[in-house]
Amino acid sequence: MRNPRNERVSSDIDGTGPERKCILSGETGAREDLIRLAISPDGLVLPDVHARAPGRGAWIGVSRETLEIALVKGKLKGAMARAYKGAALTIPDDLGNRIEQALIRALTDRLGLELKSGKLLMGSDRIAQNAREGRVTWLAHAADASEDGSRKLDQAWRVGSEAEGSGLKGTRLPLDRETLSVALGRDNVVHLALNDRGSASRVAAQLQRLLHFQGQPRADAAGGDMASGTDPAQAAASATTN
Repeated sequence: MRNPRNERVSSDIDGTGPERKCILSGETGAREDLIRLAISPDGLVLPDVHARAPGRGAWIGVSRETLEIALVKGKLKGAMARAYKGAALTIPDDLGNRIEQALIRALTDRLGLELKSGKLLMGSDRIAQNAREGRVTWLAHAADASEDGSRKLDQAWRVGSEAEGSGLKGTRLPLDRETLSVALGRDNVVHLALNDRGSASRVAAQLQRLLHFQGQPRADAAGGDMASGTDPAQAAASATTN
């Protein structure tokens, strides 16, 4: 990746703090919530989801649908041209897909790292036991997981979290069992759990960006259901007072 010589990108220089401005919406958000676009040596605009490429980059915080509309209408091209002061740039027609695949890879890579560290649990029986014993801080199910199997693990998690009656349940991931199995090098990965809150926050950060880009509801960083936004601690407190 490169930045054209002597050219500055407005989205990267709007302040020195962790926030960045989306070049399409003009809205400002946390750096980790937005997606960085950088330029290859031959001028190709590519996603830099880990924000590690050298030079300055442009940032976007919109959904894939909004991005692709901007591509068709030439709005992204215009925004990039303004940001890079007319430098010769090429924006691939499949930029939206490239970004989504990069975000999926970032999420599965994070899960893989948590697996290597011993923080990621797999297998229904193992997850159920840890959940009932209160050792699960984040629970998730593959997109094609059965409702019955997911419901049983959700219940075990509520019991272990002392959150019965709260509606607390695991997050339904935007990844099917085949994708998870290939990414984690295991057979038939359907359910996942984390036994460490720091690990849950790291995974949720990657999941958050993917869901937002896909235009789906947010997932709670503490590991609760993405629609309810509930975390185990909050659920337990609610169940106790109600």
